[in-house]
Amino acid sequence: MLSPARQSRTAIASLSNYIFSRQRTCRCTYSTKPPTSELPPPRLDYRTISENVTSKSLNALNRKTRLPNDAVASVARAYSEWKRISTELNAKRNARSAIGERVRRSADDAEREVALSEASKLKTEVKDLEATLDKAERQCLLSALALPNDTHPKTPFGPESAAVTLSSHGPNPLSSDPKRDHVALSEHFGLLDLKSASIVTGTSWYFLRNEAALLELALTNYAMSIAIDHGFTPVTTPDVVRSDIAVRCGFQPRDDADIPISHMYHVSPTHPSSPELVLSGTSEIPLAGMFANKVYSSLSLPLKVVGVGHAFRSEAGARSTDTRGLYRVHQFTKVELFAVTTDDTSEAMMEDMLVIQKSILEGLNLPFKVLDMPTEELGASAYRKYDVEAWMPGRGTWGEISSLSNCTDYQARRLHIRYRHQGSAVDSTPSRLPFAHTLNGTAAAIPRLIVALLENGAQFNEKGDVVALRLPQVLRPFWINNKARNFVQWNDQPT
Repeated sequence: MLSPARQSRTAIASLSNYIFSRQRTCRCTYSTKPPTSELPPPRLDYRTISENVTSKSLNALNRKTRLPNDAVASVARAYSEWKRISTELNAKRNARSAIGERVRRSADDAEREVALSEASKLKTEVKDLEATLDKAERQCLLSALALPNDTHPKTPFGPESAAVTLSSHGPNPLSSDPKRDHVALSEHFGLLDLKSASIVTGTSWYFLRNEAALLELALTNYAMSIAIDHGFTPVTTPDVVRSDIAVRCGFQPRDDADIPISHMYHVSPTHPSSPELVLSGTSEIPLAGMFANKVYSSLSLPLKVVGVGHAFRSEAGARSTDTRGLYRVHQFTKVELFAVTTDDTSEAMMEDMLVIQKSILEGLNLPFKVLDMPTEELGASAYRKYDVEAWMPGRGTWGEISSLSNCTDYQARRLHIRYRHQGSAVDSTPSRLPFAHTLNGTAAAIPRLIVALLENGAQFNEKGDVVALRLPQVLRPFWINNKARNFVQWNDQPT
């Protein structure tokens, strides 16, 4: 078995191979075919990394990033070597230009021959140095790609248990009660068909039936309406994305807080030259890719979109024994908030997006709390992350129903999302323009909201038999069938 360091180096190498070359074919993480990248290589800040080796190393350690101990130092070494080779190459190029001038001005044949010989030698040396520089640049990228984002100074330190509760909302939580288990309730009311789904597809897949199917549609439209009211532009996203885009968004080969590429469903290509495609693990990926390789005016920012799509997770249940019913599944509908901001407004945008998330959940009348997630739960891309958990009395525990991440320029550097300050020259060099900041947050993860609504909304008679399901009034305008079965009540009705 490979050591953790060897495993990490192998993973890092696979990260860089697919993404490095400008318009060259390259290998994608955990892939056996070479897709073509449509984007230039990431523009990572090697200088800042090299000047802050100690703090960057501590940051990676605090976030439990699976890297060799000298990962950050190796970036500094590779960058130093790249600068040395670059300086030598520039000197050789200048010398070659000077010799070319000598050849053009020389009237003496012998002197001209000597100059041509020197030029030929320098041409070979320049070519060799260019190859060496390319290798050094590749090493810089290889070493730096797997480093995580910086961490907000207020982020709690430690594992998931170190999360800090920022606020609590909604009614008082009900007592834990196995009778409120959403699977049992769904079977009683005919809302969920797991057995048929296991035959059609497999475990952790499902059919929503009757009112549950209508509930998914109502929740989706309700969440979309709240986001649109807050200035977000509606988007429907593709469920299939290039694996290149997924990795640039920070979905690296690890099995911690992020969705690793190895746990995404890969789409079989129809042609050897076809790009490597995966089923998207979250709408965040296509939404981020929508802004890739573009320069925006600072006056046009922030750009705010809300996307509805499907999330696919092949690892459902891999990290938990809690795999019953709808809580952890392979596919689910998700409404996603995404924003692109200037580098000095992303923290304010994060708080604005949290207001939207709380507004959605307060309308659903669920007991929920907002958590500031600790270092080990940030994944690769998040600078700061909030999770929202709802009380699920049938499960007897709080369950994550939403998250919100400020990724600062982590994704923008990989996807080349830049902006131009007001007053900057229109033709200013794109490479000198600042990178935007990106944020993403869940407006509605439908199956888990259904779990919370069923377990909190179940109504029982004096004998303890379930007789009704009370749903929040805010969903009623989005309910397609007004002739729902009489067990559905709206929360303005008496019990």
